[in-house]
Amino acid sequence: MTTIKLNRSWKLGNPFASGGFGKIFEAYGEDGTIAVVKLIPKEPGASRELLFESISGLPNIVPIFDSGEWEDYYILVMPRAEKSLRQHLTEVGRKLAVAEVFPLLTDMAEALASLQVGVIHRDLKPENILFYMGHWCLADFGIARYAEATTAPDTRKYAMTPPYTAPEQWRAERATSATDVYAFGVIAFELLQGKLPFPGPDFREWHLNQPSPAIIDCPSFLASLVNECLFKAPEARPKPANILARLHACQKPATPAVARLQEVNKSVVEKLGEQAAKISAQQSRDESRRELFEAAQQSFTRILKSFQEHILEAAPATNIYSSRGIVLNLGEGALSVDPVQKAPADCLVASDHEAPFDVIAYSTIVVRKSKDQYGYEGREHSLWFCDAHDQSVYRWYELAFMVHPHVKQRFTLDPFALPPTDKLAGRALSPVMDVRQLAWQPLPFDQGNEDQFIERWAMWFAAATDGTLSHPSHMPEQSGGKFRQP
Repeated sequence: MTTIKLNRSWKLGNPFASGGFGKIFEAYGEDGTIAVVKLIPKEPGASRELLFESISGLPNIVPIFDSGEWEDYYILVMPRAEKSLRQHLTEVGRKLAVAEVFPLLTDMAEALASLQVGVIHRDLKPENILFYMGHWCLADFGIARYAEATTAPDTRKYAMTPPYTAPEQWRAERATSATDVYAFGVIAFELLQGKLPFPGPDFREWHLNQPSPAIIDCPSFLASLVNECLFKAPEARPKPANILARLHACQKPATPAVARLQEVNKSVVEKLGEQAAKISAQQSRDESRRELFEAAQQSFTRILKSFQEHILEAAPATNIYSSRGIVLNLGEGALSVDPVQKAPADCLVASDHEAPFDVIAYSTIVVRKSKDQYGYEGREHSLWFCDAHDQSVYRWYELAFMVHPHVKQRFTLDPFALPPTDKLAGRALSPVMDVRQLAWQPLPFDQGNEDQFIERWAMWFAAATDGTLSHPSHMPEQSGGKFRQP
């Protein structure tokens, strides 16, 4: 029996039947510890450091018992897990029940959410999700990155697994945590439906150009979450922490209104998935913005549909008119939302100041009542799809503007909206004082924050209808939002 000496001595046992990169053996420590040893061949162009991520002690990550070098191999020693997710699916022989899927996805999301910035798996799949110590844990960090770096023939093919490979990986772009989120979405779809969302055989074409199919026999909120993870644009996918929070939240009993909105949400997301973006292999900045714009439209349409359903459920007498945008009338009150428009790149650049963040798309929402004796008519907010909080993380944000208190100019709508293409908007967001200022700091209203947005505007709509909508007592208002400075 071969013995490998690292920090500890390990006797190699029987090999595991395995594909992928490297060889895997049973192993036994001097103290009787049962482990698994992975032998990874030393290849030109790839360094040892690429294999070893600093992730010890993080939740739901398979730990490394020992590591080092032996003969022509780098060595990783891990605990022996009960089984892999692939083995579990083979044993079950069917799609999993939703009740079985929730804890599994929660374990995975907890692991992804705990990772440090820059630590990315790159090859998440059922084969390296292992049941260990009562939880589903992620294994084999660093191996895909190592395989990507090597220049040895026939090695790079092990750097990714086609059924779970994100669009950006097919385009040979830099992998990010959104890459792992995409693989999470593919795995979640497979667990819930018993099949892959993109079956191949031309996986590249499927992942780049084809929409994900509808998810059936599944709670609408979970189906919507999975579809968001499968967005073609990596910047539009939810962050792991957002996924984890929503998985925790959606396991609580839903009220009838929430259940209805969730069902509507599922229906809209499924239909919009059929309109997925065409993405070319050579993607320019403009093509990337178009992809993000399509994701913005999908998300906005879903939220707007939920908003209409909420209003109609509470006030069936509401009249709704829609062409490209929508107008809701109830008594003397009116609420309207403009259609989504594209924002040109760098549209927020103002004078000598660079843009604080990037805007992809925008709309406007306004609620009106009959003018009072002071000429006040209502309020208007801007809705921007942008990376206002974190660079390159795009979401829908709500914000509004006001006139500087020392300027006597006033409007019947206050606060009011400005498109990002208006230079006054750029100056209001710049570090210098200007005649236009923020009255409502950018506040996200998607990815789990839709209910607060809908509730807020439904309340203002009700106030406009009965004539009690009044000018804010003070501005700027405390929205709870923020935006990053350049």
